[in-house]
Amino acid sequence: MPTRAGRNGTARACGGLMRIGLVAVLILVGCDSRVTGFRLTAKVPVDPDGFSNALYQSVGVRLAPGHDIELVDNGKVFSRLEQEIGKAKTSVNMVLFIWRPTDPSPRIVNALVARAKEGVACRILVDAVASTGFEDDVKPQLVAAGCDVRAFRPRATQDRNHRKIVVVDGTLGFTGGFGIDKPWLGDGKKPDEWRESNLIVKGPAVNELQQAFADNWQEMNGPLLPASDFPAVPAAGPTRAAYVSSTGSAHLTKADRLSQLTIAAATKRLWIANAYFVPSPGMSELLIEKKRQGVDVQIMAPSDNTDHQQVLREQRATYGKLLEAGIRIWEYQPSLLHSKTMVVDDHLSVLGSINLDRLSLNAMEEGSLVMSDPHVVEELTKTWEADLLHCKEIKK
Repeated sequence: MPTRAGRNGTARACGGLMRIGLVAVLILVGCDSRVTGFRLTAKVPVDPDGFSNALYQSVGVRLAPGHDIELVDNGKVFSRLEQEIGKAKTSVNMVLFIWRPTDPSPRIVNALVARAKEGVACRILVDAVASTGFEDDVKPQLVAAGCDVRAFRPRATQDRNHRKIVVVDGTLGFTGGFGIDKPWLGDGKKPDEWRESNLIVKGPAVNELQQAFADNWQEMNGPLLPASDFPAVPAAGPTRAAYVSSTGSAHLTKADRLSQLTIAAATKRLWIANAYFVPSPGMSELLIEKKRQGVDVQIMAPSDNTDHQQVLREQRATYGKLLEAGIRIWEYQPSLLHSKTMVVDDHLSVLGSINLDRLSLNAMEEGSLVMSDPHVVEELTKTWEADLLHCKEIKK
């Protein structure tokens, strides 16, 4: 995630102006005052029904049956975006943190322009701070074709829109950690090609993705979506799933609740891959407790090949107690590990935009898909094992 923004006064107190990736912004990492200190102490059931009940109490959604999940890692996501946008009959709704006028932007613009000219409603919402160059170089092409394009929260505050959502015809959704910019091309094995995890989902949770888009769209004075954008989505596959959206709060967010709930559910295995791994003291305690209970706790995080050295320093400052407890920590070497995934036991997984740092857990608009399906876990396990070949283990 190459851009982090903050209020001028707060950023100056934290070291002033820094450059992250291609954008000069004011940094709040390590300085966000909205840290709740939340630590989940309740016992969380691991069985699908019990976890679904716990999920509903915590974040207001239940695991629903009938989903089909397709993992589309790294640059593969753009070919699938082109294909699915090209099939759109009624609407394409998108909210993205980063959209810049570099490859693969022309491919996505062309797909949207073609559908908009055929009468498909194309609504695009991008974060105003992170999407540098979009307003001047991308937006005019989309608007000229009839797309409705808006910028999220133009003032440079810390509460950015970090969600990644694309919904086609209300029946198919994309989410994960991708942005539209050069680093997301390739296969994640070269320094300038980030390692990313994304997915395509069909099934009832697409309505939850659509609602998260609608929530942000309405805030920026977008008109209400038509009822046709919320169809009765038929069952599409064997996976039980739910999309959890989170909004920044001075107290406790759904992103924090979901992350700790997922950790607490582990009884055998907890494998976390995360781009900005700076867990709160409460979350670190929960990870250590899981290890003491005999859970195989492993963390995969970025190495020196990162876009933000300050976050890397904070990440490594958390290692001591975790390593002392026996938790295994790996750093991905070829490029920036930008994935945000959790694998729990043999059936539960989470994939989306939520990082395990203060900005993501406390301030930003976020979202992740929670899935209960051994087949999805099997696929994520294969990905983990393949990534592990390119990692260096951190020792005490």
